[in-house]
Amino acid sequence: MSRIGIKPVTIPAGVTVTVDDNNNVTVKGPKGTLEKQMPAGMDIKVEGETVTVSRPNDLKKMKSFHGLTRTLISNMVTGVTEGFEKKLEINGVGYRAQKKGKTLVLNLGYSNPVEMNDPEGIEVDVDGQNILIVKGIDKQKVGQYAAEIRTKRPPEPYKGKGIKYEDEVIKRKVGKTAKK
Repeated sequence: MSRIGIKPVTIPAGVTVTVDDNNNVTVKGPKGTLEKQMPAGMDIKVEGETVTVSRPNDLKKMKSFHGLTRTLISNMVTGVTEGFEKKLEINGVGYRAQKKGKTLVLNLGYSNPVEMNDPEGIEVDVDGQNILIVKGIDKQKVGQYAAEIRTKRPPEPYKGKGIKYEDEVIKRKVGKTAKK
């Protein structure tokens, strides 16, 4: 059995979970509503204050979907109650970020500033000039937008300049030395 898939997902107060015939799961909570199509064949049941996921047979495909389906539902419940956030750090002389309405303006050493519009359901806060906080209720969208911001100037290994995740460790390299 899947160790993750057999665990029930607890539904906190103020959250409603509904499942239709096509395994379309809708989760409504204080921060918003999320809807996702789950893999066909998975048996999703809402019983009181818990959601349980079971698989119809022991095929390899069904085994792999078992834990995935439970985790997706758990992330949806967490998203509508607490939300998700990713923190990014901008390192480098003259590198900075600022917010203009729903547009994020990044000065990253290029000749022109990089402008990015926030996608729907995602909010970016700028803390100081070099810390970005990407917030939202959908874990996938938060991670994807943070990754898109990071690709504008990935960290380089010699000086550590660029945009990195807060908990990311950059392996530093030694530069060339001149021969005498």
